[in-house]
Amino acid sequence: MKHSRSRIHRKTHRIPILRFADQRLTSFAGLVIFQRLFAQLNLKQRLRTCFAHLPGTPIFGHHLIMVLLVVHLLVGYRELRDSRYYREDPLVKRLLGLARLPDVATVSRALATADARSVAKLRQLCRDLVTARLRALAPRRLTLDFDGSVLSTGRAAEGTAVGYNKQKKGARSYYPLFCTIAQTGQVFDLLHRSGNVHDSNGAQAFIVACIAHLRAVLPGVTLEARLDSAFFSDAIVTCLQTHGVAFTISVPFERFPDLKGLIATRQRWQRFDATWAYFESSWKPQRWDRRHRFLFVRQTVPRQQKGPVQLDLFIPHERGYDFRVLVTNKPGRMRKVVAFHHGRGTQEGIFAELKSQCQMDYVPVRTLVGNQLYILAAILAHNLTRELQMAATPPQRPTTEKRAPLWIFQEIQTIRRTLLQRAGRLTRPRGQLTLTMSANVAVREQLLHYLGALRPAA
Repeated sequence: MKHSRSRIHRKTHRIPILRFADQRLTSFAGLVIFQRLFAQLNLKQRLRTCFAHLPGTPIFGHHLIMVLLVVHLLVGYRELRDSRYYREDPLVKRLLGLARLPDVATVSRALATADARSVAKLRQLCRDLVTARLRALAPRRLTLDFDGSVLSTGRAAEGTAVGYNKQKKGARSYYPLFCTIAQTGQVFDLLHRSGNVHDSNGAQAFIVACIAHLRAVLPGVTLEARLDSAFFSDAIVTCLQTHGVAFTISVPFERFPDLKGLIATRQRWQRFDATWAYFESSWKPQRWDRRHRFLFVRQTVPRQQKGPVQLDLFIPHERGYDFRVLVTNKPGRMRKVVAFHHGRGTQEGIFAELKSQCQMDYVPVRTLVGNQLYILAAILAHNLTRELQMAATPPQRPTTEKRAPLWIFQEIQTIRRTLLQRAGRLTRPRGQLTLTMSANVAVREQLLHYLGALRPAA
């Protein structure tokens, strides 16, 4: 439809008068979908059981503080004191079931008075939420990725230590070990550690615990695991082999001169394209008891020119090779095994989203348990966002060689920008609670799609 210029343009010079009043306006109208998701999962009551052993009956229970932290991270805030910017929001208060929100000091006290048993129960809750989705999915194969990630801080928080940190050298940090599920892109569990430990510290027991839990709730599932070179050891390889887990582990071949000799003397490489070439060998380090399948991978890459740059039209380029070695017990063609291992990169994307969009890298308090609760709140915010999308959409991908997630997920910042941060007004026409938003077609369709996919709470 064609319109005249006068119907399109308006002269806007005057700045309106500002008025602040309680109009029951919300800046996060999209939280209504998480309100239904929380009710469907019975999240508040399940969080209550995580803290039921703590003495006393505070007005703001620890479970409400955890729900507040999850919402705090969902709507995009980082520091605890940022809660003052939405403390009057009516939809946030309805989601928590409160007439007023706790202040920052109350939240800090609640984090400080929790204990290690609360953390263990919250970890169990995270595992239960993930396995509930896996039961519904009923996969034949499940891929676990294990790796650590540095969480730095400028304060002297309990349990932090100075360790290897290439981004912030000399900073104190935590170094938790994570287990993520490749098919759903969720964090299954974490092992909290100080920042001065090696990647493999406590890894074997943690890996065994994750395997045992998944085998208990998903009997008959085929488990796969991918690990980097920090986990390369006879103990972990033997452990995975014993538990019947198909694995690939990067090998720090610079520690083994024999591997360098195998690469240097190799004449025939099997090519799959112009970039990649492979060969395999049955090999073991001297102190190991048995041989395993080792895959040697060569990638053709341009060499860096270290001389002066010639501003000619045609500059000859030298090409060299990058090498890597994997140890595996997976059968099948080398190309598929290597592609499977390269799929580990999706876990780095999960870490990046957790840190940049769920604020997992923020250390809010000085107590160890309080910071552990905050990390678990970030993981819950991430996992619940993935759960929302999986509940509303069937799987969109088949199983790929790299074990990409079965859903094409939107990042939490996209959901936050397009759905959560929408202005709305809560009213009661004829006594019926109503949330009114602007008549945006895209927002309306997406909100109704999510609400229709989530069954109402009984």
